[in-house]
Amino acid sequence: MSLKGKVAVVTGAASGIGKRIAEVYAESGAKVAIVDLNLPAASTAARELKAKGKAALGIQMDVTSEESVEAGMAQVLKKWGKIDILVSNAGIQIVKPVQEFTFDEWRRMIAVHLDGAFLTTRAALRDMYRRGDGGAIIYMGSVHSHEASKLKAPYVTAKHGLLGLARTVAKEGAEKNVRANVICPGFVKTPLVEKQIPEQAKKFGITRQEVIKNIMLKNTVDGEFTTVDDVARVARFLADFETNALTGQSFVVSHGWFMQ
Repeated sequence: MSLKGKVAVVTGAASGIGKRIAEVYAESGAKVAIVDLNLPAASTAARELKAKGKAALGIQMDVTSEESVEAGMAQVLKKWGKIDILVSNAGIQIVKPVQEFTFDEWRRMIAVHLDGAFLTTRAALRDMYRRGDGGAIIYMGSVHSHEASKLKAPYVTAKHGLLGLARTVAKEGAEKNVRANVICPGFVKTPLVEKQIPEQAKKFGITRQEVIKNIMLKNTVDGEFTTVDDVARVARFLADFETNALTGQSFVVSHGWFMQ
């Protein structure tokens, strides 16, 4: 697959899944904007790609801020003149029972996952529609877009919401050849998931290994974590699939944890 000549924006791309997607896109020929709240980390990731002869740009963005999103997307347009691919990947996690969440925590979780998806989508669509060349919008959902787990009420709510946004964008964007899909990974050993292991062990009164075996990987077919490479390969496929045959869909990448 080749993404030569394409411009991709990946949020939450300084580490984990987002970083690997950015790397795979760059390896496939795309110019990649590595967007993250952490500017030093985004800049470092961009430098690593440029050292390999790839086109990359590190951008600081708070996806919950309309002003920050508009400014960051404008940087991409100023640098490369277009946006062909958006991967809305930025996310956070807070683990606790529903009754223990503060309203500020709830709003923060919803804002990062859903407000961020909306704001970046709106900016990308305006450029895609203006140029008339189509594009791909990919949301990073989760198995929790389809299932629920204890201690994750705002996360599950937000990930379910991404399905509705993607399906609406798919219907509205079809005439302009803009596709929208959701990738729904199982547990991937990213810093976000690593952080959850001791938190859940404490909440449930079990060991780290029991969290991994009996909660995170219990329903997989092989007891294995999904990898960042697994997710990045699907993201590359969706970015390169340039017809409406695949739009408004969710792609579960979970070692069989959830089967559609």
